[in-house]
Amino acid sequence: MRKQKQDLLKNVCFFIFLTTLIHRVFADDAAIMAELAKGLSPAPPGWNNGPPCKWPGVQCDPSGRVTSINLISKSLTGQLPPDLNKLSSIQSLNLQRNQLSGPLPSLSNIATLREVYLDNNNFTSVPPDFLSGLTSLQTFSISENPNLLPWTIPNSLTDSSGLVTFSATKAKIVGQIPDIFGSFPSLQNLRLSYNNITGGLPWSFANSGIQNLWLNNQDVGFSGRIEVLGAMSQLSQVWLHVNKFSGPIPDLSECKALFDLQLRDNQLTGVIPPSLTSLPKLSNVSLANNDFQGPVPSFPRGVQFNLGDTNSFCNTSPGPCDPQVTILLQVAGALNYPSNLASSWKGNNACQNWQFISCDTGSVSVINFPKQNFVGTISTAIANLTTLRSLIMNDNSLTGPIPDSLTSLTKLKTLDVSNNNLSGKIPAFAPSVTVKTSGNPFIGIVLPPSPSPPGTTPTTPGGTNSTPSSTTNASNKRKRSVPPWVIAVIVVAAVIGLVFAGFIGYRRHVKKPGDKYKWAKGSEKKSQKGEADEISRDSPSQMDTEGSDFHVSDSSGVAIPIDVLREVTNNFSEDQILGEGGFGIVYKGQLHDGTEIAVKRMESSLINKKGLNEFQAEIEVLSNVRHRNLVALHGFCINGNERMLVYEYMPQGTLGQHLFNWQERGIPPLTWKQRVSIALDVARGVEYLHGLAQQSFIHRDLKPSNILLGDDMRAKVSDFGLVKSAPDGKYSIETRLAGTFGYLAPEYAATGRVTTKVDVFAFGVILMEIITGQKALDDAQPEERAHLVTWFRKVIVNKDEIKTCLDPSLKPDEETFQSICKVAELAAHCTARDPHQRPVMGHAVNVLSPIVEQWMPSSNDEEENFGIDLDMSLPQALQRWKASEGKFTNSDLFTDSSTAFTRTPQVPSRDTSSFSQTDGQR
Repeated sequence: MRKQKQDLLKNVCFFIFLTTLIHRVFADDAAIMAELAKGLSPAPPGWNNGPPCKWPGVQCDPSGRVTSINLISKSLTGQLPPDLNKLSSIQSLNLQRNQLSGPLPSLSNIATLREVYLDNNNFTSVPPDFLSGLTSLQTFSISENPNLLPWTIPNSLTDSSGLVTFSATKAKIVGQIPDIFGSFPSLQNLRLSYNNITGGLPWSFANSGIQNLWLNNQDVGFSGRIEVLGAMSQLSQVWLHVNKFSGPIPDLSECKALFDLQLRDNQLTGVIPPSLTSLPKLSNVSLANNDFQGPVPSFPRGVQFNLGDTNSFCNTSPGPCDPQVTILLQVAGALNYPSNLASSWKGNNACQNWQFISCDTGSVSVINFPKQNFVGTISTAIANLTTLRSLIMNDNSLTGPIPDSLTSLTKLKTLDVSNNNLSGKIPAFAPSVTVKTSGNPFIGIVLPPSPSPPGTTPTTPGGTNSTPSSTTNASNKRKRSVPPWVIAVIVVAAVIGLVFAGFIGYRRHVKKPGDKYKWAKGSEKKSQKGEADEISRDSPSQMDTEGSDFHVSDSSGVAIPIDVLREVTNNFSEDQILGEGGFGIVYKGQLHDGTEIAVKRMESSLINKKGLNEFQAEIEVLSNVRHRNLVALHGFCINGNERMLVYEYMPQGTLGQHLFNWQERGIPPLTWKQRVSIALDVARGVEYLHGLAQQSFIHRDLKPSNILLGDDMRAKVSDFGLVKSAPDGKYSIETRLAGTFGYLAPEYAATGRVTTKVDVFAFGVILMEIITGQKALDDAQPEERAHLVTWFRKVIVNKDEIKTCLDPSLKPDEETFQSICKVAELAAHCTARDPHQRPVMGHAVNVLSPIVEQWMPSSNDEEENFGIDLDMSLPQALQRWKASEGKFTNSDLFTDSSTAFTRTPQVPSRDTSSFSQTDGQR
C-alpha cells in the first residue's frame, strides 16, 4: 500500500513538473512574439489582440507552439528581438521586402528551422553564431541588405547538411568562400553576386549538388583557376563574370545540363575547349573581355554567344590556326597558358611580333623563355617544330621530364633547361647539341607519377584534397530524427567519458611529472660569441598528443604537436606548398578552430648550427615583438631532427609578386595608393623594430619577397632569421655578411659592420622598386639600368626625368605625380652612400603618413585606435607598451637564408600612431 502511494505521489509530481514546463515554454513563445510585435512599426494588423496563434501571418502547431511567421512586404520598420531563437519550434521565418533594421538576432540551435527569408531589408550586422546548429535548414536568403557590416560565410553552416538554397547577393560578404561544400550534397542554388569575396573557388564545390552558381561582380574579384567546374556535373547556370579568374576553361563535357555560362570580364586564357561548344543544352554563353587564344569557337545554331573584341583568337572567324601557331599554343598549354603569352601572342603568324619567338624565313627557330616564372611541363609538341635551333627555358619552375621526342629535332643546337624542377633521365641528344640541365635537383631521378589532375581527385590551390569519400561522408552527415531520451543518454555518457578522461589525464600528470616538457622563452644561455645554442630535443612538441587539439593563443611560444601539423597540411602534401626558400618549404594549413597558418619546414640538409640559429632567432625575435606590421609567429614544432615554424597566413602573397609578376599571376597591378600605403606599413614595422620595441633589432634582409600582404593589401614584414640586436647609440657591430645583393648597404657589404641604417638603405631600394616596377638587380635591363639604385639616383636629379622611370602601369595624374616625387626624394635620401646622411625610419613614417592620409583619413572610432588612448604622450605610451614586452635574450644571431610565403593576420599588434584601414579596392 505504501509503495502504491509513493508511486502515485511520484506520478503526480512528474505531471505537475511536466505541466509547469509546458506552460513555461508556451509562455516563452507568447512573450517573444509580444516583444517582436512591440519592435515592429507599424504593428502588423491584428497583432495586438488575442494569443499569437490567432495573429495574421502566424501559424502554430496543435500544442500551441509557433511554427511560422510570414510578414512579407508589409512595409515594416523596427528591429527584431535578440532572443528570437527561443522560438524553438519555428520552421519558417519570412520577413523579406520590408525596411527592418538593426542587428540580426542569432538563429542558432533552432533545430526545426527549415527556411529563412530576410532579403530586401536594412539589417546592419550578422552575429558570429547566426547560422550554427540549424540542422534542418534548407533555404536561407539574405540578399539585398546594403547596410550590413562586412561578414564572412561561417564554417558552422556545415550543421545544415540538408541545405538546398543559399542566397546572399548584395549582402556585404567578405573574405574567402570556406572549403566546406562537401557537406552539402543537396545544395542546388548558391547565389553570392555583388559582394567583396576574394580568393579562389573551393574544390569542395565538386562534392556538392550545386546547379545554379552566381558569383559575379565582386568588388575586388575572385582569382585563381576554374578547373573545379569540370567536376560539377549538375551545373545548369554559371555566372562568374566581372572577376579576376585566370587560366583556361576546363573540360566541361560532364556538365550536360549547362545552359547558361557567363565568363566575360575576367583574365581567362587558353584555347576554347571543344567540350564547351558541344554541350547539348547550352543556349547562352559570354566569353568577352578575356585573353582566349586559338581558333574562334563555332557554336551550334540557336546558341547566343558573345566573344567581344579583346580575345587573342588566331582568326576572325571559325577555322583552324596556322600549324606553327597550333603547336606553340600546345606549348603554352603545357605551361598553363601564362597571361603574358596570351596578351602578346596575337594573330595567326607566329613569326610576326610574337614575344619570346624568333623565326628564320618564316619558320620558328628559337623559343626563348628564360626567367619567366613559368610553371608546368615541357610540351612534347615542341618536337613538331622541325626548324627549331634553340630552346631556352632556364630559371623557371618547370617539372616533369625532358621529352625524349626532342631528340628528333635535327637542327637543334641549344637546349637550356637549367634551374627548374625537372626530373627523369636526360634523353640522348646528338653530340652537336649543347644541353644545360644544372640546377635541377631531381634530374636523373625517375619520380613517381604526379597526382590525378583536377576534376578527378580535386586539390585546392592551397587547400586539402577532396576525395570521392568526401561525398559519402557528407551524405552520412545528414541529420535524422532522434528520440529525446536517446539524446539524453548520449549527453550523460559523453559527460561521464569526459570526466573519466580528465581523471586519467590527472593521474598521468601526477604520477609522471618527468614526462611534461617545458620551454621557457629567453632561458637559453648564450656563448661568448653570441651564437644561439641548439634547442634541446626534449621539446614540448614531443609530448603525448593523443586526443589533443591545438588552438592559437596570443603567445608565440606555443609548441604545436607534429601530428596536428601533419593533419592540417595533408601530411605536408605538395598541393599545400606555398613557396620554397633557403630555409626549406612552406605549407599552408588550417587548424581545427579555422585559423589559417603557414608552416615553414626546415630541410634536413640545413640541420646545422647556422640553420638552428635561424630557427631560434625567429622564435625569440617574434616572441618579443608585437606589431600590426610584423608577421606573427603562432608557434613552433621540434620533431626529432625536424624544425618547423608556424606563422599567420597572408593570402595576397608578397609585395614582389605584385610588383614584378602581376601579369604572370593574372592579378591587377598595384595602384599608387596601394603602393604608398604598403610602404608606410613597412616603415612603421621597421621603425618599431629599430627603436620602439623593448629590445631594438636590425632586420638585415628587407626586400619585397619578405613583405607579405593581407586581403586588405596591408603589409607585414616577415623573415627574421637574419635579425641582429641593434647596438646602443650610433655604434655599429661587426658580423658576417648576410642578406640579398641589391639591398645591401655599401658600408655593410664592404666592412660587415651593421647599424639600423642598413635597413634604411634596403627600404630606400624597395621604394625605388615600388616607383619603377623594376627589380633591384635585373640582368634583363640594359647595362646602365641593371643596378636600380645607381640608375635611379641619376635620373631623379632632374624632376622632369622621373616620369621616364615610372612603372608603366601607374599612369599618374598631376596630384599623384607630385606624391611620387616626394617618395622618390625619400628613396634617394634612404640610399645615400654615407650612412650618416640617411634618415631614421621615423622620418620615413613622417614623410609617407600625409601622403597616405590624402586618400585614407584616419578614423576617430575607438575600434580604429585599437584601444589606445591617443591623448597619452608618446613617453607614457612607450612606457605602457614596453611594460608588456618580453625580454630578448639572443644578442647575436646569424643565418643567410630567406623564404617568401603567404600568411593571414591573427595577432593584434601595437603601433605608435593610428592609421586607417584600406577598403581592399584594387
